[in-house]
Amino acid sequence: MMETVYKAEQPTRADIEALTGPAVLEFGTNWCGYCRAAQPHIAQAYREYAPIPHFKVEDGPGRLLGRAFRVKLWPTVIFLKDGKEVARVVRPDEADALRDGFVKISTT
Repeated sequence: MMETVYKAEQPTRADIEALTGPAVLEFGTNWCGYCRAAQPHIAQAYREYAPIPHFKVEDGPGRLLGRAFRVKLWPTVIFLKDGKEVARVVRPDEADALRDGFVKISTT
C-alpha cells in the first residue's frame, strides 16, 4: 500500500537489506515543494503496483538511512528487489520514469 506521509520513524539499513521481493523506498519531507509536486506522478505509477510495500521516509541531516543510500535530492525513489537497489528516480516529473522502476522490480 502506498504511504502518503513521510515518516520520521524509519527502518534501519539492515531492515531494508532483509526485505524479500520488491519494495519501494521514497526519501523526502512533507514540507518539500519538489516532494509535493511529485506525489501525483508517484501515485499514478504506483496504482498498478499497489501490493508492493512502500516506505516513505523523512530525510534530512542526521538521518542515517538517507545517507546510507547517498540521497542528495528530494524526492528520491529507490526501487528494491530482495533488499538491493535495482533502480532510482530523483525528482520524478512524470509517471513513466517511475513505471520503469516498478517493471524492473516486478520481473524475475
